[in-house]
Amino acid sequence: MTRARLTWNGNAVIRGTHDGAVRGLRLGSEHVLQVSRERVPIEEGTLERSGTATVDEQSLTAAVAYDTPYAVRQHEEMDYRHDAGRTAKFLELPMAEEADTVGEIIAAEMRRALR
Repeated sequence: MTRARLTWNGNAVIRGTHDGAVRGLRLGSEHVLQVSRERVPIEEGTLERSGTATVDEQSLTAAVAYDTPYAVRQHEEMDYRHDAGRTAKFLELPMAEEADTVGEIIAAEMRRALR
């Protein structure tokens, strides 16, 4: 008869997946921020520089935001004219377009944490 011993490190696994998810969210939100910065309307660069990416480690949520008094208006006003490559919906579109990439980034970091 062959015997095997199994040691379950459940807490370490949970901690590792959480840490990997946090790193993945951080990298994924930074990726979306970078893509959106390439599209944000630019006059003096104030709006572009106001972009931030944050992660709430407890709730495992990430946010990308622009913080100027006119950021929402610039984002929503489809009739404004912008320089080539710059557009309204400068955050919404990259978030949708990069969703698969962000998912891959998060998955890769979680796999890396479990090695």
